[in-house]
Amino acid sequence: MTATAPQPASAKHSNRLLDQPRAVWAVAFACVVAFMGIGLVDPILPTLAHDLRATPSDVSLLFTSYFAMTGLSMLVSGWVSSRLRPRRTLLLGLLLVVVFSALAGAASSVGGIAGFRLGWGLGNALFIATALSVIVGAASGGLASAIVLFEAALGLGIASGPLLGGLLGGISWRGPFFGTAVLMAVGFILIVTLLVPVRRPKQRVSLGAPIAALRDRGLLAMAVVALFYNFGFFTLLAYTPFPLHLGIRQLGYVFFGWGVLLALTSVFGAQPLERALGLVPALGIALAAFAVDLLVGALFIDHQTVLIVVVIVSGALLGVINTVLTEAVMATARVERPIASSAYSFVRFTGGAIAPFLAGKLGEHVSVGAPMFVAAAMVTGSLVVLLVARGILAARRAERGRVVPMPVAIAEGAEIAA
Repeated sequence: MTATAPQPASAKHSNRLLDQPRAVWAVAFACVVAFMGIGLVDPILPTLAHDLRATPSDVSLLFTSYFAMTGLSMLVSGWVSSRLRPRRTLLLGLLLVVVFSALAGAASSVGGIAGFRLGWGLGNALFIATALSVIVGAASGGLASAIVLFEAALGLGIASGPLLGGLLGGISWRGPFFGTAVLMAVGFILIVTLLVPVRRPKQRVSLGAPIAALRDRGLLAMAVVALFYNFGFFTLLAYTPFPLHLGIRQLGYVFFGWGVLLALTSVFGAQPLERALGLVPALGIALAAFAVDLLVGALFIDHQTVLIVVVIVSGALLGVINTVLTEAVMATARVERPIASSAYSFVRFTGGAIAPFLAGKLGEHVSVGAPMFVAAAMVTGSLVVLLVARGILAARRAERGRVVPMPVAIAEGAEIAA
């Protein structure tokens, strides 16, 4: 009788990772579609402006309304989930995205689409804020497998959103909206049929908990760093499709490259960099590099090839910043981590939501490069705040007596990285 050769540890881990209950795959699929919403509309912005006779600042309201509502919704996501139960919260979030993305596709004005993106942002926030805890509770292979699955969904969604937007947008600018509605409806059906009811959290979250958490100086400092950084992030995302002067599909390919690099560095690049340099140096270098990248974009705004490189390279920097910044928040906050995550997300999204609209106005009334100059200045401001607050961060990390492991930080703040 022939003995079976022992299976390598990596192969065993791979098998455990892929051997998941169907409910986990259902939630993971819905996560991919939810994260698509971040860059889905990027390729169709110039076409929307042309077809609906709108200005870039008008069209940027699609991002402003979406990000603002996402941030505000973070204040109530924990409150809702602790009362409705996670499964019902997931389904409510999916249903809202299905309804409002379809309504956005049927709208006939930029104002109408921006209004429906409010409902889309609410649904997305409720879903994403709850999905990770559900995957952690249902996945086989423990926390590590759940984190890898969630991060894989995040990366695939961010990368594929612009590509899908470009492909469907090449048929009609309404295509990405209707496509999202269909895919989210599939996710809704899968979760209804495959995910059993999840136990209600033992402790209910109060509505005022995230706001009260901002009294913590360390958490507030990191939230301000994120706010200034997000100003640059949102400007690049919402404004650069206009000076690039590319077709819908070409824009989709550019932002697909951006999303792939963002996903790769968030999962594989941030942790080695943080271990090699330390948290504050790693975050500081990445923020400085992003500010320089935006400055290059401002100086060469009329050079299409350079601007394409600026956009794609920024994806690698954003992946590092998102992940390491989440690590900083979790290492600094003295409040419970889910509450810290909600408070932090509220500040960074609602505060940064003005960036797309302001960028459009600056581009229309000052100069085509002005939005990128302002974005570079804001990201530089985030670096200054980080350096001022580094003492608080060091003291809080010393208080904990250990460095929060990067995978745990990602898990507890993954909705922030989106």
